[in-house]
Amino acid sequence: MVLQIFALCAATCNKDSKVFIMLDTMGLVPKQQHRCSIPVADDPDSVVIPKRRTPDKIVQHLSYVLEDELVNSESQSPPLFGGHQSWLQREKSFKLNSTMKVHCGFMRNGGAEMEPTDIKYVKKCRFVVASGIFDGYDTPHQPSNISPRSQRLFCFLMVVDEKSLNFIMKNVTVKEDVDGGKWVGIWRLVLLHHPPYDEPRRNGKVPKILTHRLFPQAWYSIWIDGKMELIVDPLLILERYLWRGKHSFAVARHKHHQSIYEEADAIKRRKRYARPLIDLHMKIYCYEGMEPWISKKKTISDVPEGAIIIREHTALNNLFSCLWFNEVNLFTPRDQLSFGYVVYRLVGLFKFFMFPNCEYNSLFVLHAHTREHSSVVEWVKSLDEFKGNSSGLRESRGGLGLWTPYPGNLNSVHLPPVARPSKSG
Repeated sequence: MVLQIFALCAATCNKDSKVFIMLDTMGLVPKQQHRCSIPVADDPDSVVIPKRRTPDKIVQHLSYVLEDELVNSESQSPPLFGGHQSWLQREKSFKLNSTMKVHCGFMRNGGAEMEPTDIKYVKKCRFVVASGIFDGYDTPHQPSNISPRSQRLFCFLMVVDEKSLNFIMKNVTVKEDVDGGKWVGIWRLVLLHHPPYDEPRRNGKVPKILTHRLFPQAWYSIWIDGKMELIVDPLLILERYLWRGKHSFAVARHKHHQSIYEEADAIKRRKRYARPLIDLHMKIYCYEGMEPWISKKKTISDVPEGAIIIREHTALNNLFSCLWFNEVNLFTPRDQLSFGYVVYRLVGLFKFFMFPNCEYNSLFVLHAHTREHSSVVEWVKSLDEFKGNSSGLRESRGGLGLWTPYPGNLNSVHLPPVARPSKSG
């Protein structure tokens, strides 16, 4: 009898078993909630903003490399936005000290320059809701349920490239103020000249991850992807995800994946980036000791939903954002693969709140892109397809770590096996 019960339980837990499939079709398998209520405060006017910022205890002074030190002093290569970070510099950047100087994008003459009128405007912004549109894939979606208090307190900043600005001006009403600032409803458009990368997806990581560099006077920021319509008051978001639990950085857990190797497998299956480059990226992380997520880990997942990031701009959080961006700059633009790796390299010193995925889905309404984002590099199956300067597949200003000799033997690395958690995952 015991063995029969054990066999039934085993069959029920196996998602590919006939028993599980039968129970699922009968509606007897509990479904993961897509949306759930968020325990926010009742009234934005009742939210008490902390009088004091989170103190900087581990990293107290953070500065940035501003000049691109070329690997070869005789090279005539132009400066790169992310710089030519060496493997040794990368390794040193993970060793935390009270005073640190790291690569963090925005090399002089490396691209992504703001208009003087926008630089002047954002200096006044202490509380920011930020988003971005690149390569004309979206038009701004007006947030709803925004209280008068939050409208006064927050700057709503939409970062765009010139192609997106032209697209927006042709399709929606753009108003210009007396100082030359451009507005779409509540959103102030912030133009970045000279996109630093060939790939729009990688360009979008600049405002998303380096929000503190674009808006250095900000104390708090909420990032949302450009295809999203925010439907919860931002002051309530800060109270729920930061101040109530005394957190300073918050992201949602991924709906399906907890291991970066699961996420990498899904990216390859969905053709979201070149499969051999994803494998190389993961081999480097595996070689450097990044293990698949298990329940014994101190974090509930290694994979976030990266479309919403809620943070206080402390020195440690700013450092984390720099290190996260450096990985995106050096390897693939799939930032969900790099998040957990940087957390791992900081050996528990970086604390963050990972909230339920069902709450994440209740923060916004998701809109379709105006056109599907696709790049030929996403369909590459073999490194041989990158050979030859005429292929046009290899990025010239990002992902250089995938083409720079790695100081370790990756031939002996075997990627961990992946158990696919769901058909959609």
